[in-house]
Amino acid sequence: MNNSLCSNISLGATKQGQDGYFFQVWAPFCSKVELKLFVSGEAVLKPMEKDAEGYFSAKVSKVFPGTRYRYVLDGQKERPDPVSRFQPEGVHGPSCVVDPEEYKWKDCHWKGMALREMIFYETHIGTFTPEGTFESAIKKIPYLKRLGINCLEIMPVAQFPGTRNWGYDGAGLYAVQNSYGGPTGLKKLIDACHSHDLAVCLDVIYNHFGPEGNYLHDYGPYFTKKYCTPWGSAINFDDQYSDHVRRFLINNALYWIDEYHVDALRLDAIHGIFDFSAKHILQELNESVQDLAQKQNRQVQVIAESDLNDSRIIRSLSQGGYGLSGQWSDDFHHAVHACLTGERNGYYEDFGSVKDIVKVICDGFVYDGKYSLHRKRRHGNSVKDLPAEKLVVCTQNHDQVGNRAFGDRLSTIVSFDKEKLAAVLLMLSPYTPLLFMGQEYAERAPFQYFIDHGDADLIHAVQEGRKREFAAFGWKDIPDPKAEKTFFDSKLTWNPKMVNYQRQLWRLYKDLINLRKAKIMDRRFQNVCCNSQDQWLAFEYNGRKSSRLGVIVSFLEKEQHILSPFGRKRFCEIFNTASMRYGGKSKRKAKNDSNKIWIPAYGAVAGEIKRYS
Repeated sequence: MNNSLCSNISLGATKQGQDGYFFQVWAPFCSKVELKLFVSGEAVLKPMEKDAEGYFSAKVSKVFPGTRYRYVLDGQKERPDPVSRFQPEGVHGPSCVVDPEEYKWKDCHWKGMALREMIFYETHIGTFTPEGTFESAIKKIPYLKRLGINCLEIMPVAQFPGTRNWGYDGAGLYAVQNSYGGPTGLKKLIDACHSHDLAVCLDVIYNHFGPEGNYLHDYGPYFTKKYCTPWGSAINFDDQYSDHVRRFLINNALYWIDEYHVDALRLDAIHGIFDFSAKHILQELNESVQDLAQKQNRQVQVIAESDLNDSRIIRSLSQGGYGLSGQWSDDFHHAVHACLTGERNGYYEDFGSVKDIVKVICDGFVYDGKYSLHRKRRHGNSVKDLPAEKLVVCTQNHDQVGNRAFGDRLSTIVSFDKEKLAAVLLMLSPYTPLLFMGQEYAERAPFQYFIDHGDADLIHAVQEGRKREFAAFGWKDIPDPKAEKTFFDSKLTWNPKMVNYQRQLWRLYKDLINLRKAKIMDRRFQNVCCNSQDQWLAFEYNGRKSSRLGVIVSFLEKEQHILSPFGRKRFCEIFNTASMRYGGKSKRKAKNDSNKIWIPAYGAVAGEIKRYS
């Protein structure tokens, strides 16, 4: 682990020599901390020395990988290590010594991937396969390659309570979830991805900790009451003792990159991070990550999830920004979803028209300083001048599916034609696309919210909280998050014999990915136009002077012929959602190849735009 921040302190259990380990933990308010080792069925207490900054340490010989241990705080509280690499018995159990050099990597050829090349595939390890493990996910890599995916995004794997959880209730920030396969399982999955030229993005949470198994309060001032978050007290990034908390979290980011060879980090809900330091934690974290990447001659991307619509997140330092590689644009999802479904509850009240889709396609955000009815204030600023690949967009993800009362996917709430239209908008947009596991074949199993907490009061609080959250949408009788059925119902079906519409949608995504890779070389538009009356949108990409890619999408419920929006140029169709290959019923004798273009109902066409010879 890289520990260059603030000092050369190595936290957790660090290997020293052949049979020794150095244990170190920060507990500034404790007068005494002891190391409790479990050796041959017996508990052995080792005293630890405290330094001026509140770090307790002890060097112990004849300690080997697999040894269990705890820290005893002030002779009373036995707690797992905050920097435990493995919690084999869960968040409440003892920590386990791990030798990070034990696994022999085979990916020395791999140097990462540029964000503009990435096509993300977001997956939840527990529901991705029937087994719900890292090693079982390896079997799906050839499938992802056939589809054209080149970046596997993994939802959080930091140790959480029980075996059923989205991962955002993690308590052991450095420990890899035991039920998924622990540290070795994750390394095998990442190594296998790299051997197939797939990058790996890991979802990490630096805005809160899960409520169960979070013992950081016993160790020190990891939290501050200066700010209020949906999860309680904020993580202490700018209050007293915050230097040590910042080091703890930044080192965690470096840990995933160094020890696990992760290629990108997706920072969860950064609008829940509060920091008024002279150097914001996001900037410091990104600088540390890029320093490590440079030393290792790799490309590493840091991507923020944010609902702030704030360009400072991805602007360069010279422009007054934090310099992150990219951020999610929820506006893209909301604009497409509201337009195709007609939903106007909750935050969807801010969206719904074709004009919103036009704006998000052109500008990246719909709300870039304009008034938001849902928020009752102006929201956001402009990213129009920034490279389009810096925005990661989707039409489905774990939040937008799972935070619906019943976890219903787009495939169950819109027609097949509309689902195909959403695929075109996503894959042929100028932004970096993200697919949510199963959407490429119209998975109909829901992705619901599930937990496996052991605290009855906490379970009740979660159940009641979900009910209150859905009141704005008018949803009632939601599935019980604690029930095993809720979890098992959320697993992908992986039917080896897809029904027709599933095969057709899969082909559509595969062809769109190939078209994107072949034709969208320059993410800038040559021309964008919209006809509000006839409900169509057209955009033309920059490219070679003799041939550019043109895309037309129609939100009208009937087919239509339109004059070419690309001027006095020849439009040669190369893609149409009405093709029988994609489940359409087009019986046209010839493809569009003139100034008058045929567009199917709720459909799209794409073609090469060429000058007349």
